[in-house]
Amino acid sequence: MGSFKYKFYDLFNPTLTAFHSLGGSASVSEIEDFVIENMNLSDDEVNDIHRGTTTKLSYRLRWARNYLKNYGLLENSSRGIWALTSIGLKTVEVNPNVVTKFVRDKNKKKRDIKPLEIEKDNNENDLELDSYDSDSWKEEALDIIKKITASGFERLCQRLLRELGFKNVEVTGKPNDGGIDGKGILRLGGILSFHVVFQAKRYKDTVGSEIIRNFRGSLSAKIDKGLIISTGRFTLEAKKEAQRDGAIPIDLIDGDELVEKLKELKLGLSIELIEKIFVDPKWFQEI
Repeated sequence: MGSFKYKFYDLFNPTLTAFHSLGGSASVSEIEDFVIENMNLSDDEVNDIHRGTTTKLSYRLRWARNYLKNYGLLENSSRGIWALTSIGLKTVEVNPNVVTKFVRDKNKKKRDIKPLEIEKDNNENDLELDSYDSDSWKEEALDIIKKITASGFERLCQRLLRELGFKNVEVTGKPNDGGIDGKGILRLGGILSFHVVFQAKRYKDTVGSEIIRNFRGSLSAKIDKGLIISTGRFTLEAKKEAQRDGAIPIDLIDGDELVEKLKELKLGLSIELIEKIFVDPKWFQEI
């Protein structure tokens, strides 16, 4: 039995609170981190898996954003940044029943959905998720990446870093649980250079703070920054440990960010734009 009991409509107001507290706009990960702390969710609740590496929290937050967008309170860009609309900026709290009924009525003609009482609803799948917020392709890509060899995953990470502007990227040897898998140099503006070492690890589920501590323990004082690339997701404690004051900073790329970067760089992922033709009856009538 799963630990995460909240439905998507229970997350409407926590999501709105997150946006108002974060300045009116936020990335998906910022929203999720805020909701975790604000709702004081336990590790078991946060890590409860919906499907693949997608947690129930992440999945239902997507539905919450989708409903709030259809209600007119949120908007999002193609780069995954969400923001409050002018109406959203004036709205600090909503009635979940009102929002749910409004959105379902709005989509009734398109999908012929019969509005349900919110208390009886256990199914989020009666409306389509926004195209920018659908994760089916991410799950498919991550599932494939998890099945490649360990050396293949290291080469993928090496290629990714090169495409992102790193120089002299090397895979240093066989991976080990606490050690370094590769290194590279990141140059900013052709002037500043940062020596970065990375760890490429495939994880099915979550990556805890102990992984961060073990990796940091293997770094020398000459290293400017560490980087962990994973197919899993990092716990909130892991993220805090990665940026702990007084320690070598470690950047984290989780499974979601990994496939997003691969999509941006068109590495193994391509975007197909479907042509949609609209007929203008008025044009033909006036000819």
